[in-house]
Amino acid sequence: MSPSSKPRILLLGKIEHEPAEKEWQALSSLAELVTPKATNRAEFLKECKSGALDGVVAVYRTFGSASITGRVDEEMVKALPKGLKYIAHNGAGYDQIDVDVCTEHGIHISNVPTAVDDATADTGVFLAIGALRGFNLPLISLRKKEFRGATAPSLGHDPEGKVLGILGMGGIGRNMARKLRAFGMSVQYYNRKKLSDELADGAKYVEFEELLKTSDVISLNLPLNARTRHIISTSQFSLMKPGVVIVNTARGAVMDEAALVKALDDGTVASVGLDVYENEPEIHPGLMSNDKVLLLPHMGTYTVETQTAMEKWNVSNVRMALEEGKLRSPVPEQKDMAN
Repeated sequence: MSPSSKPRILLLGKIEHEPAEKEWQALSSLAELVTPKATNRAEFLKECKSGALDGVVAVYRTFGSASITGRVDEEMVKALPKGLKYIAHNGAGYDQIDVDVCTEHGIHISNVPTAVDDATADTGVFLAIGALRGFNLPLISLRKKEFRGATAPSLGHDPEGKVLGILGMGGIGRNMARKLRAFGMSVQYYNRKKLSDELADGAKYVEFEELLKTSDVISLNLPLNARTRHIISTSQFSLMKPGVVIVNTARGAVMDEAALVKALDDGTVASVGLDVYENEPEIHPGLMSNDKVLLLPHMGTYTVETQTAMEKWNVSNVRMALEEGKLRSPVPEQKDMAN
């Protein structure tokens, strides 16, 4: 514990928006606010082991803070201050954190599960419509002052009457389903568990292979973990309808990029809309060079409103940890973990 006798809370990364920053600063009445001096993993491990961060009971971390700490794995967890009990991650996806290891060491993890839904779903809708209509090549041609290009682009497809298959029907998937219904699409989904009728909201539950075989557009909306890594690869592409469109706003590694490039080249996949990549910020050259691939640089939550809401939610996780000894939104893997 610090000389002030207050617990300490550690900020990893930066809080970008003033409303959330004010809420973070307000926590100074409850805890000492600290930031690391380290700028890379080796330095951070050394700083932890030196005792400089002793007394830290909770961490607010951003996605970008991985540049300082690297993945929160067993080596990192063993080096963290012994009294650390809570890590509040500012994001819906938390694959940068080994939750199993944290659980073994009594560290509770939270994420920001619903604040991201609208913006990420909006991004998915943009990519789905853009990929269906084949808008990527005309956009490139227009900026080259070639209007529709040296040769006219191939005709696109209307969303009306198409079947949208959602792999992972959580908050983002349900939000995207609701919005794409307005374009005349019917919706089916696959989840580990079938949703209640209320949550499904008319979407049809199908098994995984059935979704692959019968969907015109497949949207990936599932978390990345050991079970879902490369859940879409060569054998799955072989089951899909010829000319399928694929959208990924989840995590790049849920799909095998090398297999995707082959499926695009042989025509199995007609077009794709991607916001995430297997080895960000690197993108497979076969995707970069393919005119049928509509690319965004991980922009799913990139709005003032959404990022402000995410930051405020994450601060509230830290506040609840200090005041009540629990997290507002613990990750699902820890829902039954004792405080």
